[in-house]
Amino acid sequence: MSFKYIKHIVPVAALSLSLGLGSCVNDLDVAPIDPSTNMTPDYDALFTKCYANMALAGNTGPDGDCDIDGLDGGTTGFVRQLFNANELTTDESICNWGDEGIPAFNFNQWGASHPMLKGFYYRLYFGVTMCNFYLSQASDHDAAMTAEVRFLRALYYYHLMDCFGNIPFLTEVSPTAAQQADRKSVYNFIESELIGENGCIAAMKAPKSNAYGRADQAAGWMLLARLYLNAEVYTGTAQWSKAAEYAKKVMESGYTLHKTGKGQWSAYQMLFMGDNGENGAASEAILSLLQDGNTTASYGTTLFLMASTFKNDMELVGTSTNNVAGKQWAGNRCRPDLVKKFFPNGGIPEDADTWAILKAAKDDRALFWSKGRTLDIDETAVFEKGFSCTKFTNYYSDGGATHNSGFPDSDFFLMRAAEAWLTYAEATARQNGGITTAEGAAAINEIRTRANTTTKSSYSLNEILDEWAREFFFEGRRRVDLIRFGKFGGASDYKWQWKGGVKEGTNFSANLNVFAIPDTDLNANPNLVQNPGY
Repeated sequence: MSFKYIKHIVPVAALSLSLGLGSCVNDLDVAPIDPSTNMTPDYDALFTKCYANMALAGNTGPDGDCDIDGLDGGTTGFVRQLFNANELTTDESICNWGDEGIPAFNFNQWGASHPMLKGFYYRLYFGVTMCNFYLSQASDHDAAMTAEVRFLRALYYYHLMDCFGNIPFLTEVSPTAAQQADRKSVYNFIESELIGENGCIAAMKAPKSNAYGRADQAAGWMLLARLYLNAEVYTGTAQWSKAAEYAKKVMESGYTLHKTGKGQWSAYQMLFMGDNGENGAASEAILSLLQDGNTTASYGTTLFLMASTFKNDMELVGTSTNNVAGKQWAGNRCRPDLVKKFFPNGGIPEDADTWAILKAAKDDRALFWSKGRTLDIDETAVFEKGFSCTKFTNYYSDGGATHNSGFPDSDFFLMRAAEAWLTYAEATARQNGGITTAEGAAAINEIRTRANTTTKSSYSLNEILDEWAREFFFEGRRRVDLIRFGKFGGASDYKWQWKGGVKEGTNFSANLNVFAIPDTDLNANPNLVQNPGY
């Protein structure tokens, strides 16, 4: 397979870049820049590209002219690979497709040549490069926009640090090969970039005052809360009080849990529907990746989440499945360990549609389908082995028409308020002997009340971990939570079905808590050293 990776930098200016990130720069499909030519980039278009990298494959449609070469445009999608890296590797999801890299995700057996991890890695670095280029060209253009781009760069570096550990690090576009930074150094950079001297959050727009889909101060606080919640993993030193502090700032910022359903749809379902940007659910959306079936179509964002989980026998509404014509790919489904979290006392409905399962679970988040399915996964390559997931759809809560029958209008809420509620509950519990405080329990109960399920006066850490799964399954974060609780790689008392490639589950090496630096980058950049164990 030939990987050119980062192929086009930006449509508004021709660049000749040596990225220093291990990309095969001789293959960059750009023309050399003439120093005598006066070129004025379109700053607004460049700014938009810093965001669009997370939602679109490239500049010309859902699968054309992809920014990341060597994989098809849909496969390099940020959300698609965030899902693969953080969900397929865990107790929540498994995929029956035979695409190169999928079985390795399913069975926790990846290495430095994994093609999809390469796509994810270079997608993230393309985002870093776009942000660096904007900051080098347009930092004086608009103070708030510059602050947003600095936030986005910190967000890209957060995902790189979380997934790949010790990473190439550059804050400017340079022909010099990047030096490698360890996790703690990148952690310190992210923290400083957000709230250090001249930190970007202070210059960002106030919470809920920016355009929908753009980051404001609450997004910066949410990233800090996420950083601090996992600080012990990243640096060896816990920062529970700081995680609680910044989660609380988000909770008091004006973002709220969406609590009002419409017709047959629960408030929770409305977070993941075609009109989620307009139906009231956006009150919870701290940072959204915008999708429109006509203007921002992508195979790698919300279409992937709904098409990969549905088969054409899943008639959710009348005879319709996910409300995207011809997009039922039948790949990702639920491991039994996830389903059982909604049925701790048994009684899991067999051969039932979603509406019957919701009624039995008494929890609006139990969005599963068991008709023609088995709970147990005897054969990993058969879609019907394992319950299906009906969480993501393109229905409009008011019954309205979609913009395009073949691509969804559903935005992806990359950050939503419920994360702050659960972060606060967990962080304060960890300072309270592993049991929620009264305020922490109240935060969890607000989430559970929204789901029309039971509440308690207190919750243990293990119960909080299960609540993370119930609230956020298939949203691209489960691996991170399991690592923080010591239940992913290494010695662990938690074994899910097919963990480590064995049906009954087996532990795998702790070094797999961090993915490998792609071998292509190691070969191209002499400054890099592979992560331990690979």
